[in-house]
Amino acid sequence: MGERENEKSRAAGILLPITSLPSRYGIGCLSAQAYSFVDLLARAGQRYWQILPVGPTGYGDSPYQSFSTFAGNPYLIDLEPLIEAGLLSQRECDMALGGGQESTVDYALQYHVRLPLLRRAYHAFCRTASSAQRMDFAAFCSEKADWLTDYAHFMALKDAHGGKPCCEWDRSLLGRERTAMEQSRRMLADGINFYCYLQYLFFSQWDALHQYASSRGVKIIGDLPIYVSADSADVWANPELFCLDAQLRPLAVAGCPPDGFSAKGQLWGNPLYRWEEHAATGYAWWTERLRHCFSLYDVLRIDHFRGFEAYYSIPYGAPDAREGEWKKGPGATLFRAARQRIGERAIIAEDLGYMTEGVRQLLADCAFPGMKVLQFAFDGRDDGSKNDHLPHNFPYNCVAYTGTHDNQTLGGWLRSISMQEMRALREYLCDYDTPTARLCKPLIALLMRSQAQLCIIPLQDYLSLGDEARINTPSTLGNNWCWRVRAEMLNDTLVRDVAEMTQRYGR
Repeated sequence: MGERENEKSRAAGILLPITSLPSRYGIGCLSAQAYSFVDLLARAGQRYWQILPVGPTGYGDSPYQSFSTFAGNPYLIDLEPLIEAGLLSQRECDMALGGGQESTVDYALQYHVRLPLLRRAYHAFCRTASSAQRMDFAAFCSEKADWLTDYAHFMALKDAHGGKPCCEWDRSLLGRERTAMEQSRRMLADGINFYCYLQYLFFSQWDALHQYASSRGVKIIGDLPIYVSADSADVWANPELFCLDAQLRPLAVAGCPPDGFSAKGQLWGNPLYRWEEHAATGYAWWTERLRHCFSLYDVLRIDHFRGFEAYYSIPYGAPDAREGEWKKGPGATLFRAARQRIGERAIIAEDLGYMTEGVRQLLADCAFPGMKVLQFAFDGRDDGSKNDHLPHNFPYNCVAYTGTHDNQTLGGWLRSISMQEMRALREYLCDYDTPTARLCKPLIALLMRSQAQLCIIPLQDYLSLGDEARINTPSTLGNNWCWRVRAEMLNDTLVRDVAEMTQRYGR
């Protein structure tokens, strides 16, 4: 991505959320296993690791509904360094969270147990930190103050309100009235400092992992949701940038119209932007958001890119997305403004869904690679061989996927498609005999030998796993974002298979 020395270089990578890694204490995190996974990628000839958003998760545990677009998720903080520093004990961590390698993430356990453990570590830090450690923490807080101050205050206020969304707080706090803000800062000083400390831990651990990945020749692809959560520090601190009423409730919300996948569309519920306000500032907030992302990642995938050309506006309170309408977005103007301030950066545009000539033109104007998804290639809704998602139609300037985090696994998809789709797939492969359960590898090979500059394969597809390993089913709650790979699956056989295919097709 963005390599100037060889304009036609082709590469490969793997998609795996950090939370899906094996590790102790119930969730994948910035632990030794993350470093081991980087090593696996390097040994397998993979130059990219694509992850999901790493912000603190809120309602539904979705990384796309975060309390902050700038902050890191405290669940991803590795506890082992805190044990080594004497801030926690091995025994209390094992008793609270268990020391096993669970196959799913229990988010309720993380909320009710891991956060209190981290608070215990914070109080131990306050008691025992050296002057050098205190100075380092203070320097971090000063460096990140432009967003950290509001975020930590917001989270402390949420705790003080029993977790209630900010739209249910007192008007004086919603309006950020000076007296109310000063009083709450005094009363909640310890809680504010605690949330600053969590970010200090997260970014220290993140920076170390990112540097290690760079040293092993692995670039990290981050993920930026186009929208922010209604219940977030971003909305609370910058209400003028969003379509809100005086109580910080949305006037209209985001989503997608009905299509072949959903008869009622998708109702996401995120507040929409007042794009005229962003334009008046030269898109300053967006520029800082992008700048921050590129301090974390080497490449950035921007979710729902078509929303910059035109966005779907649904009246607040509507039962589903059928009542929405399309409205004009900022287009390439936003990205030109950002480019002037932060320079040329490597961006992948998630251009899936309802496509128009306007969206295609925006993609061309920005020159960002779009996404091609093999699972969309055989649904019969396009004219046979002209389907954009068929590998022979891929341009060089695209990123090819078997599926995304929102799709079924390749194994699950193969077991669920219609006879017509299976016939089309087998005719395209010229393969009528391979058992369905063994088609994952030929389909991955199909993408790998395309001319797409980058090929990203979800780890589950290399492992030929079924829908028990699916990451997310859109518009559902309860079973998403939970899957974790077992440590024994990350073995030499996997490394050899991935490396051989990557080398065979010149990636």
